Amino acid sequence: MREWVTAYIGLGANLGDARTAVLDAMQAIAVIDGVACIRRSSLYASAPVDSSGPDYVNAVVEVQTRLTAPHLLAQLQALELGAGRLRPYRNAPRTLDLDVLLYGQAVVHSAALTVPHPRMWERAFVLVPLAEIAPHTVHAAALARVQTQAVTVLPVVV
Repeated sequence: MREWVTAYIGLGANLGDARTAVLDAMQAIAVIDGVACIRRSSLYASAPVDSSGPDYVNAVVEVQTRLTAPHLLAQLQALELGAGRLRPYRNAPRTLDLDVLLYGQAVVHSAALTVPHPRMWERAFVLVPLAEIAPHTVHAAALARVQTQAVTVLPVVV
């Protein structure tokens, strides 16, 4: 049996009920066989980057997984499809976007997956929630570089 690996997954949505889509995805990730959800960030609102449409709802989850990085990605893409994710063009607005940000200490370069996520260090909507749940993974200089990108914590709705 494979060893457990710590991975971080970025979540985002800006079509339909984006808040519910992200919260539902957090629950769905937690029940994937071979995945245990350890921490969840707050939900954040951010304007689209290199895209259009309504503001995004974003978050990051920390998981422990026995899945390989490609298998984890396949499970996440199945959740995206289940949420109605379409890919009509690059950076299109989306019902759900799930990205493997970090997978242990692994560096992966394949046609389907790049880990660490290639643009995560340029995006406040990834770094701010990641720093909330795993401050050791985000250097202060990285946060300083994205400080002009507006990211707002969303209130908890009960």
